[in-house]
Amino acid sequence: MKLKLHWQILIALIVALVAGRLSGTEGTVLGVQAYAVYDFVGTLFLNALKMIIVPLIMSSIITGMAGIGSSGNLGRLGGKTLLFYLASSLAAILIGLLLVNLLNPGIIDGRPAGEVLGLNQDAVAEVAEKVQGRSASDLTGIFTSMLPPNIVMAAAEGQMLGIISFSLMFGYFMTRIKRENGILLGNFWQGVYDVMMQITLLIMKFAPLGVFGLVAKTVAGLDAQQLNELVVSLGTFTLSVLLALAFHVLVTLPLVLKFVAGVSPLAHYRAMLPALLTAFSTASSSATLPLTMECVRDNAGVSNRTASFVLPLGATVNMDGTALYECVAAMFIAQAYGLELSFVTQFTVVMVALLTSIGVAGIPAASLVAITIILTTIGLPIEAIGLILAVDRILDMFRTAVNVFSDSCGAVLIAKSEGEQGVLVQKAA
Repeated sequence: MKLKLHWQILIALIVALVAGRLSGTEGTVLGVQAYAVYDFVGTLFLNALKMIIVPLIMSSIITGMAGIGSSGNLGRLGGKTLLFYLASSLAAILIGLLLVNLLNPGIIDGRPAGEVLGLNQDAVAEVAEKVQGRSASDLTGIFTSMLPPNIVMAAAEGQMLGIISFSLMFGYFMTRIKRENGILLGNFWQGVYDVMMQITLLIMKFAPLGVFGLVAKTVAGLDAQQLNELVVSLGTFTLSVLLALAFHVLVTLPLVLKFVAGVSPLAHYRAMLPALLTAFSTASSSATLPLTMECVRDNAGVSNRTASFVLPLGATVNMDGTALYECVAAMFIAQAYGLELSFVTQFTVVMVALLTSIGVAGIPAASLVAITIILTTIGLPIEAIGLILAVDRILDMFRTAVNVFSDSCGAVLIAKSEGEQGVLVQKAA
């Protein structure tokens, strides 16, 4: 009986902790230095993630935008839906940004976690040189990078903001040209997306090995005191994410339901409970979509017309929990490297988190790919992903439930704005 991927990753984490502690940096296996093996395996996995970023982002955004633009619903209904999804994702990101700045999970006893944990000091200095020194005058650079003069060069240099904005425009205007040409381009990019999904699935089959290499390498370089400090730091990071997710799902979205949609948040919680439990257990918005639609239609009273448009679109582009997590993770890693990120850099994190939550939402291990993009954009090493892998799976379950709840709130809000009757109205016994 084949174990599910999350169980394989959990086992890999446990084995990595044991192997890293036993081998240290000097231990050998059959004459080969164990630390070098960990480094090799982890590097292969990270390189594989880097390899798929550009074609995956471009194909997923282009096909997604083409689907929206050709659906015939990109008028009033589509505009309302996209506006809500952008606003809710932005609110989630800002909540995460506030919590991570308040709790500072990357700081241990007043010192950056990287210093306590013995991160490579040369790498830390190099990262600081890349990231620091930006001022408000650099804010215009963020917007100019969204329109790169050479898209091929932007792809080669990993300028993700330019790639994302180009893909959004390409996908939308692909539906505004001659029908036969649009169909040809649509089939091409759909084919690219299908291939990239298969490659991504293949890479994720080796995720347990990659996780083993990254975590074992991190643990091998730590003494007992440093390992304890890592646990404390990860605990604070996990708390930051969970508090931010809880605030969004228990305060922000209920306020929208109460004062904008004019419905009872408690009634909506009851209506969505089966879908939320399924989302939590599967950690998949797409797998939960049929049940989400059933709960929204049958329990919340939203029409099939609204639910069938808003919810599939939300499962593709609206990832409040994921966007929040990406932002907190990037800030945590920056803190671990001892970086005081300027307003401009934090604004960049917010922008990229918002855009990547749209672009990579429907793929396996979306958060890993998205965090890789954010780290690359602001000049942080993606090897630092190894710091958060140990808690990624459990946080994935929570953020997926938040993603699904946000989609359902969007469906209720849009239904009420369209004048639908009977939405979240309690039925007589």
